[in-house]
Amino acid sequence: MTKNKLLRMDNVGIVVESLDDAISFFTELGLTLEGRAMVEGEWAGRVTGLGHQRVEIAMMVTPDGHSRLELSRFLTPSVVADHRNAPVNALGYLRAMFTVSDIDDTFTRLRKHGAQLVGEVVQYEDSYRLCYIRGPEGLLIGLAEPLGSNRNG
Repeated sequence: MTKNKLLRMDNVGIVVESLDDAISFFTELGLTLEGRAMVEGEWAGRVTGLGHQRVEIAMMVTPDGHSRLELSRFLTPSVVADHRNAPVNALGYLRAMFTVSDIDDTFTRLRKHGAQLVGEVVQYEDSYRLCYIRGPEGLLIGLAEPLGSNRNG
């Protein structure tokens, strides 16, 4: 008898107000829009527990093809809470971390899409340069630039 096992992480989901702005931001970061669709009906509401729902989603994929980000814009039911500007130590808060080749260039490009530095860019030993930024709608994103022997790993 084989034991059930985890196969992979499929995606991380983020609910946004403007799908277009979020797609532009994550495209600038380096993800590719894999698809965009409307998810609606009773079957979808049974999964989420929200009853009848109508949600526009966009699936973004990382350059290596292994990770996906699902961006969702709820049309019905209406959004009931807003955690976009919660501090990084808020319970249940989501932060996605991306590895980039040049943190300074990446941040400069993302600033054109409204990104703001949360604290400062710091260096951890000889391993990484790291920072948190707030993207569109206050989304918290981490950036990591590998250094030294991490650069190829």
